[in-house]
Amino acid sequence: MKNSRSARWRRRTLAAAGALLLGASVLTATAASAESDPREGAPAGYLDVPEITSNIELLATLPRVAPFDAPPGNFGFVNSDLAFTGDNAIVGNFNGFQVYDVSDPAAPTLRGSFVCPGGQGDVSVYGDLLFMSVEETRGRIDCGTQGAPGTVNLERFRGVRIFDISDIDHPVQLPGVQTCRGSHTHTLVTDPDDPANIYIYNSGTSGVRPAAELAGCENAALTQSPVTTGNPTQWRIDVIKVPLAEPGKASVVSQPRIFTDVATGAYNGLQNTLPGAQHPSGTNYSPLPNTNTCHDITAYPEIGLAAGACQGNGILLDIKDPANPVRLDAVSDPNFSYWHSATFNNDGTKVIFTDEWGGGTSARCRATDKPEWGADALFDIVGGKLQFASYYKLPAVQTTQENCVAHNGSIVPVPGRDVMVQAWYQGGLSVIDFTDTKNPKEIAYLDRGPINTPNPTGLNLGGYWSTYWYNGNVLGSEIARGFETLGLTPSPWMSANEIEAAGEIQQAEFNAQLQTKLEHAPSFAVVGAYVDQAERAGSLTPKAIEQVRKHLAEAEVLSGDGSANRAVAAQLDNAARKSGAAPGSDVAESIAALRALYS
Repeated sequence: MKNSRSARWRRRTLAAAGALLLGASVLTATAASAESDPREGAPAGYLDVPEITSNIELLATLPRVAPFDAPPGNFGFVNSDLAFTGDNAIVGNFNGFQVYDVSDPAAPTLRGSFVCPGGQGDVSVYGDLLFMSVEETRGRIDCGTQGAPGTVNLERFRGVRIFDISDIDHPVQLPGVQTCRGSHTHTLVTDPDDPANIYIYNSGTSGVRPAAELAGCENAALTQSPVTTGNPTQWRIDVIKVPLAEPGKASVVSQPRIFTDVATGAYNGLQNTLPGAQHPSGTNYSPLPNTNTCHDITAYPEIGLAAGACQGNGILLDIKDPANPVRLDAVSDPNFSYWHSATFNNDGTKVIFTDEWGGGTSARCRATDKPEWGADALFDIVGGKLQFASYYKLPAVQTTQENCVAHNGSIVPVPGRDVMVQAWYQGGLSVIDFTDTKNPKEIAYLDRGPINTPNPTGLNLGGYWSTYWYNGNVLGSEIARGFETLGLTPSPWMSANEIEAAGEIQQAEFNAQLQTKLEHAPSFAVVGAYVDQAERAGSLTPKAIEQVRKHLAEAEVLSGDGSANRAVAAQLDNAARKSGAAPGSDVAESIAALRALYS
C-alpha cells in the first residue's frame, strides 16, 4: 500500500526548513527574557506595518474592499467571525459577509460579497446552509441598508438569518428566526439521533425588544433578589430547530433557563453583579459579569457536552438532548470581567475559557494589567465538574493604543498534544501548548505595532477577531486589515512532522463553536510526530531515536516507490523493535497502526 507524503506537504516542509534556525533563535530569545521580546516596541502603522513572528509565517493578506471597507474604528464595517466550507472561508462582517477562495492558502482570492447589515455578523455553515447572527436595530428583514428607525419597526430583523448557499456565488436568504434580544453569537448543535434537524443555541446580549415588535418579549431589571415569576427574556437562551428539508421553517422550540438556582428556583441563580461593582484592577467591571445570558457556547455533541461562556460564569452543559440542555457545573472568578468563549481539547477532558475584559475595544495587555486579567482560564473536566488549573495570557506587553484581550481560537490537531491558536485583537495571535493545563506555554506568535490611523496617537480598533486552524493553515479575520492566511513553521517546539500530521486532518466544513472528534489516520507523519515528541521528552534514547528514524525513512522510500508491502513492513518492524518503546506508548501504537496498512 502506498502511503507517501503528499507533494503539498513536502513543499511546505522544505520551505519551512529554512526558517527553522531563525524561528528557534527568536523564540529562544523571547523565552530567555521578557525585556527581549521583539513584539514590544514594534512600530506603529496600518496596512504597511511589519509583522513580528516566531515559528509562524504570514502567507497572504487581503485588505477589505468596498462595500466592506472603512477607516479603522467604523463599527458598521468591522470584520468578525469565520466559518469554513470546502475551499471557502466565510468572513462575517457587521455589514454582511464575504467569501474567500482558500484552495491555495498562499494565494487566497475574494470570491464574493453579500451586503446584509445588522452586526455582529457571526457566521456558521452546515451543508448548503449559512447562518448569521444579527443584533443591531438597523438590521432589516430584506437586508436593506436604509436601517429600521423607530422603537417598533416591523421591517426590523434581529435574530439568526439563514441563507441557502448551494450556489455560494449567489446566496439566497431564507426566512430567518427573530429573537427577543437578537443574536450576538450562535452555536450549531447536531444530534446523532435526529439527523433530519440541526439545532442552534442562540445567545442574545443586547436590549430586549418591545412585545409590540415581537410577541412574547418581556424585559426585566437586573437584580440580586431572586426572580421566580413571569417569563422574562433574561436568564435563558434560545434553542432553534432547523428542519434540514425545509430550513425556512426553522423556529424556536425551547428557551431553557440554564442559570436557575436548583434549590430556590430563581431564574437568576448564578452571578448577579450589578453596575458599579469593582474589578480587582480598581476600575468598574466592564463588561459586567452578570449572568443573564451567554456570550458564546461551544458544543461537542460527540461527548454530549457544551461549554458556555456566560458573562459572569463558565458553565458545563449536558446536551445529549439538544433541545433541553442541562447545567452540570458552573464556575466564577473575580478576576474575570466577562466570560466570553470556550474551547475544548480534542479529547473533551479540558476546556479553555476566555475573559473579554474591556469588551475587546480597550487596551488590556498593558504592563499594569495582571496576567490573570483579560486572560484564558484553563480547566480540567473531572467527573462532570470543572477544575481550575491555571491562567494563560499573552506574554508580550502591548501599548495603550492597542485593543488587546483574550479572544477567539481553535485547536491545532497535533497528535498527542493539546495546542491552540488564539486571537488577541491587536495583540496578534498566539499559539499555545496546553497539554499540561497547569503550565501552558506559548510556542508561536505573530504581532504588529499599533494601528495609527485615523488617530495617530489614540486607540484605533483593529487586530485579529478570530484565528482558526483549517485544513493545514491558520486563517484569520482581521477587524481592520481584512483576511489573512498563515502557516506554522518548524521549531524546537513544533516539528515538521507535527505540523504535517496536523495538516493531514481535512474537514469538509468547520465551525469553531461546533467541535468534532478529530482522529488521525495512520501515516508516516503521525509516527514521526510521536517520535519527535519522544525525543523532546527524553523518553527514548538518542540511539533509539536514530535507529527508528533510519528505518522509518527507509520504509517511507519503499512505500513511495511502490515496493512490496512486505519490504515496507519489515522496515516498520525494525523501527518498532529498535525503538524500545513501551507497549501501549504513542510511538509503539502509531508504528503498529501504520504497519497494519502493509499487512
